[in-house]
Amino acid sequence: MTATYRIIVCDGTTCINSGARRLTALLKEHLDKHDLTETVTIGLSGCLGMCDKGPIMVVNPGYTIYGGLSEADIPKIVEEHLIKGQPIARLAIQEDHLYNRFFRVFGDDKFFGHQMRITLRNCGIIDPESIDDYLSLRGYEALAKAITDMTPEQVVAEVESSGLRGRGGAGFSTGTKWKFTAAQEATPKYVICNADEGDPGAFMDRSAIEGDPHTIVEGMAIAGYAVGADKGIVYIRAEYPLAIRRITKAIEDARAHGLLGDNVLGSDFSFDIEIRLGAGAFVCGEETALIHSIEGARGMPRPRPPYPSVRGLFGQPTLINNVETWANIPVIILDGANWFKTVGTETSKGTKVFALAGKVVNTGLIEVPMGTTLREIIYDIGGGIPQGKTFKAVQTGGPSGGCLPEEYLDTPIDYDSLAKAGSIMGSGGMIVIDEDSCMVDIAKFFLEFTQNESCGKCTPCREGTKRMLEILTRITEGKGQNGDIEKLERLGHMIIKSSLCGLGQSAPNPVLSTIKNFRVEYEEHITEGKCRARACSNLLTYEIIDTCVGCGACRKVCPVAAISGSPKKEHVIDQEKCVKCGMCFNTCKFDAIAKV
Repeated sequence: MTATYRIIVCDGTTCINSGARRLTALLKEHLDKHDLTETVTIGLSGCLGMCDKGPIMVVNPGYTIYGGLSEADIPKIVEEHLIKGQPIARLAIQEDHLYNRFFRVFGDDKFFGHQMRITLRNCGIIDPESIDDYLSLRGYEALAKAITDMTPEQVVAEVESSGLRGRGGAGFSTGTKWKFTAAQEATPKYVICNADEGDPGAFMDRSAIEGDPHTIVEGMAIAGYAVGADKGIVYIRAEYPLAIRRITKAIEDARAHGLLGDNVLGSDFSFDIEIRLGAGAFVCGEETALIHSIEGARGMPRPRPPYPSVRGLFGQPTLINNVETWANIPVIILDGANWFKTVGTETSKGTKVFALAGKVVNTGLIEVPMGTTLREIIYDIGGGIPQGKTFKAVQTGGPSGGCLPEEYLDTPIDYDSLAKAGSIMGSGGMIVIDEDSCMVDIAKFFLEFTQNESCGKCTPCREGTKRMLEILTRITEGKGQNGDIEKLERLGHMIIKSSLCGLGQSAPNPVLSTIKNFRVEYEEHITEGKCRARACSNLLTYEIIDTCVGCGACRKVCPVAAISGSPKKEHVIDQEKCVKCGMCFNTCKFDAIAKV
């Protein structure tokens, strides 16, 4: 008798872009061809986190994870694994077995072994478009518990007792924010999910919504009950079409099941949610700018106080939390603040989701207990630096964070430890940097982003970041001057002290942290005209060395005819004509062109 199998195909954005849907269609064709449609079922899931190994397919029973699949692999999986019962080792990702409900993984100590999933507890397990899948894993039990067994005051007290801090970056006490909003007598009140994720390289919120949208809906509904709000809004950037579709469907399905709308679960509590799309402005991640955007105005911050808890959307009390914060709420209510407090550190409870990117072997989405060290994340989960390169720095906190060198690798990941080290937690971006990166150029990249995203309302941010960027550009072009480093430091501290919102107050961080930890690279750029990483093109010279075979490939691609030479003879670069575009270096197959 043919065995019964359940195949889960990752249907997150990264796997979709790698061809997952094409493979799913092909899989269905081969199942039909071999008359397996009654014994093998196919389901979809959100991101498992192993983004560099997509498209990913999981076969149960046995929890065999297949990754990096091509169309040619599908018939082999059907014929060998599903028909003969023999998993294909060469296609399988040798990782841990499936983790339990939302906690530590069973299995070895590889990618999943150091993780603990609370926010991502259902991602990769359930079909994100199936409310039945969510309900099967105790979905909406927390909402039912809050409404039927707890008063609003008890719900607020439980969240406050948990020690949960806002995962959007600032780390403010979630319970305190809820208490402030609940204490306001004015009505109506609003609950907002900030899903305006805009950090370069960040995809935590997008993946969480794509993989488990109902947990966001449930968390917001619990908050609505706790603070006395009857209206929720998910503010999400329009660049996330899949996440938008799934959160929209989750809201519709929850409404159809009596979990949203009038008289939720037959109670006196009514609460509903709508979607508002953002246009991609990074500054709209700041809560007051986000509120202005929802109101139809230009997304620009305003001074605080009053805080949104007192006067927010349309002048009414408003509770704003980000996606990851909302995802923790059902767990806290269902399993209790006392349990939640057992995870993490004294001042930073629970877990944190990170988008691990850059020069690291295993890029992807991870979730670890607060207190996990940077070394554990980069080397144990991330697999270390590829191609035998040397670790140079890790940038945490997105464009508002800092770059930490090797001496900080044993820093525990929590709000206070990272701040003490000179960086921030931020929303969860983590970019690993190796020896081939120039720290001056890295700082310039992040400052370009924040300067471009400045709303222009306050002078320190609008003009100060522009002046800093001009200095950095000059330094990377080999035109740096003595005193430039000190100017950057003065400008940076002035911007931090006098900017209106969090964007301006944190924009200088990448520059100041790289000056602090990699000052010698700034000095080399200015005094020696040298970029040790050979990343700043204006400070490079390209030379043809004696391994040249005279193939002429470099001469053909040079846009300014700076390369000359006869066939099968060593060629020469005219340095006066060379524009340092690097085309010759990238074209040469014989390693005959050197960066000097």
